[in-house]
Amino acid sequence: MKKNGRHGADDMTGGFLGIEAGATHTSVLLADEDDQVLMRFDLGSANVRLASDAELTRLFQSISERTNSPASIAAGMAGVRNETDLRRVLTLARCVWPEVPLRITSDLETPMMAAGPLPDWAAARVLLLSGTGSCALGRDRAGQTMKFGGRGHILGDQGSACDIALAALRRIVYQHDLKAEFPALGRAVLRALQLNDPDDLIPWTQVAEKHDIAQLAITIFQESLNGDALAREIIHHAAEKLADMALRCAEHLVGKNQRVQFVFSGSVLIKQPAFAATVSRRIHELWPRCRVLRLKRESVWGAVEIAKEQMRNAECGMRNNETQMRKSDHSTFRVPHSEIVSLASLAYSPTEKRNPRSMHFDTMPLDEAVVLMLKEDAKVPRAVLRASADIVWTVEKIIAAFAHGGRLFYAGAGTSGRLGILDASECPPTFRVSPEQVQGIIAGGRRAIWSAVEGAEDDYAAGASTIRERGVRSGDVLVGIAASGRTPFVWGALHEAKKLGAVTVLLCFNPKIKVKPEHAPDKMILINTGPEVLTGSTRLKAGTATKLVLNIFTTLAMTRGGKVLSNLMVDMNPSNVKLRDRAVRLLRELTGCGAKTADEVLQKTGWQVKAAYDSLRARERGPI
Repeated sequence: MKKNGRHGADDMTGGFLGIEAGATHTSVLLADEDDQVLMRFDLGSANVRLASDAELTRLFQSISERTNSPASIAAGMAGVRNETDLRRVLTLARCVWPEVPLRITSDLETPMMAAGPLPDWAAARVLLLSGTGSCALGRDRAGQTMKFGGRGHILGDQGSACDIALAALRRIVYQHDLKAEFPALGRAVLRALQLNDPDDLIPWTQVAEKHDIAQLAITIFQESLNGDALAREIIHHAAEKLADMALRCAEHLVGKNQRVQFVFSGSVLIKQPAFAATVSRRIHELWPRCRVLRLKRESVWGAVEIAKEQMRNAECGMRNNETQMRKSDHSTFRVPHSEIVSLASLAYSPTEKRNPRSMHFDTMPLDEAVVLMLKEDAKVPRAVLRASADIVWTVEKIIAAFAHGGRLFYAGAGTSGRLGILDASECPPTFRVSPEQVQGIIAGGRRAIWSAVEGAEDDYAAGASTIRERGVRSGDVLVGIAASGRTPFVWGALHEAKKLGAVTVLLCFNPKIKVKPEHAPDKMILINTGPEVLTGSTRLKAGTATKLVLNIFTTLAMTRGGKVLSNLMVDMNPSNVKLRDRAVRLLRELTGCGAKTADEVLQKTGWQVKAAYDSLRARERGPI
């Protein structure tokens, strides 16, 4: 059998295809059942968070063209951190390999698998990876995982090539400023980058890619070996940070008294043996009950092992990770065993029905279409009114929460999420409250506010995780907004919030929804706004109804909290000329004072209308 890439594409039917896509390059390995190499080659980088759909598709197509029809495929992809990432990559890979057993995981899982089974003597294994980036991934004998670091070169990647290079650049320019002389390490960096002047580093750092920055670490290592004191100091500090990352990961996973195997992976730890030895000594000093080893074979072999496992699972009729996630560093989600609200139930939702009055909407004269849309919207308040008892119940819970330091959270996807963010963002200027008091959460995060994020609404785990990260607690109120009532992201948020002791409410426009008691929130506000003019477009009547209900929640809760006198906003934040003019008019309306007096008192109180009102009332009463 021919090895190491000498086969032609026509010979490559069968075999187990392992793919490891990283920040610097993609390794591809095709091997048979006996681990004989059928083909091995490298392609460009492919971080899922940085690559477009088209770029990932081209990568998969290029691999497919060279490897023909493998029996099973596994790919460890940099940037796969959650179920949304996973769904995206699976969808793209399935377009290239529609029938082959396929497994997608993170690029941390592949070196973990390449290390082989956990030794009998060890309670856990900690994989310490340092390449372009860095991360520690721990797994105990029960399969529990713990991840430490790996948040990119801006926020994390301690002890990585990027971290070493950036630390060197900062120290170089600091030394230059401190001593008015460019250090020897700085000159080596200029040579490596083909720059002529220290100031040339400024534009270079502004345009340099992560990979370019990481490459500079090679120069720092070389100068350290040449005896440069500054380079040695930087390398030593990087080794300490890496060791600390591994030790913290182990400590969080199994505690200090357990025996742990530490496995080194990544180009920095593999290609810099002296550096790896320094990290190893540090780990041994602080965790005596351990063994440290460097990965003995390429981590892409771990992808091949996963492909073999995937093939065995397929032969046994087990589901792959398109329906069942393996518990790994990126898959700590707790997805329900079955859908809380079935996809089939959408067929019964009024929002999904065709509106008989708009059957000819596409050819309807514009004046008639305008009238139709306004008439349909006119039905919304009556529909909301029918749910007034549930709305009142919710407002009472929000009032109670605010009175005891609690907060109101909205969680939704798409239009529902954006409307929650809109209502939350209006509270600080309207009622002079902290942005923390009312918060909006949208599936897909910040980018989803102005553009769609594929698959975000289907990520149950992300909904639960966001609730934990936002610090939702007992005494808070969470309103999940889902027009259909099905959105997994919203249900993840509701379940997690309820578990943490918060009051949970579902605002939904599908009165046909059926939820098992164990899944039900504390209150469900079910409003029937009927079929949309444009079938299924819930940004229309359902969106209008959502805006009305959220307006009621915060306006009445803030009013009962003393933010309103009569029907006037006496606690607004007059942050511009228009609002300051309004503040003067409000104060005059409330007290009958003149414009000059109102302006003077407001300036003294920092433009706080309520404080100015109290001050003028105190003047009227005079001394007691």
